[in-house]
Amino acid sequence: MIKTALKPARKIHKYLGYLLALQLFAWLLGGLVMSAIPLEMVHGKHLANRQLENPFNSTHYTASLDQLTQQVSGLRSIEFKHFLNTPLIKLSGDTDAYFHGVTGQRFQAPAQAAIERQAKAHYLGDSEIAHATLMATGPREVQYRKNIWRVIFDDALSTTVYLTHDSGHVITVRSTLWRIFDFFWMLHIMDYDERDDFNNPLLISFSATSVLFCISGIILLFQSPPWRRRRTQFK
Repeated sequence: MIKTALKPARKIHKYLGYLLALQLFAWLLGGLVMSAIPLEMVHGKHLANRQLENPFNSTHYTASLDQLTQQVSGLRSIEFKHFLNTPLIKLSGDTDAYFHGVTGQRFQAPAQAAIERQAKAHYLGDSEIAHATLMATGPREVQYRKNIWRVIFDDALSTTVYLTHDSGHVITVRSTLWRIFDFFWMLHIMDYDERDDFNNPLLISFSATSVLFCISGIILLFQSPPWRRRRTQFK
């Protein structure tokens, strides 16, 4: 039975090898790269802080919450935040609104100079800012968020800090390491568009084909098993 299966197994294994060679190499190389880079470094935790400790306490927020809550419909939460040296009160409802924690006035969207100071406050390196850009729509690495600032630092990893336009808070941090990891993740899951569909038909098809390739390889192991060679030598 094994002998009769060897010939078709060889053909199947050979042609599937041609079909799968590049993708199997991409899977193995991607697995090596993704396992070799710590996730903390991929997320840029060593490059910039996502949040800074609030230097203000409850006594600094003197604005009337009763007056502020009347300006936001569908209120769900109240948060005490800060931007540089300014205490802020964030009211989340149908929309998010930011108010000065002392005067109660609407917080105006920070200008570029203030955004750059905020990015530097979060940045853990010593490089200067290469450029800062206000974007109507961010790139895929920040999920195409609207109205955001992108601040890129002139360091070896092109550390990029994304901040909200209205409050100047950090959304996320990206770098060359993240982009390398993201590229190999794309190859690994075979989603060449948005890179987040782990159940796409292409991946399922290649995975099923790889299983068949593996099965045919296992069958070929019986073509010349080690116990048969030992028995021959003994005789």
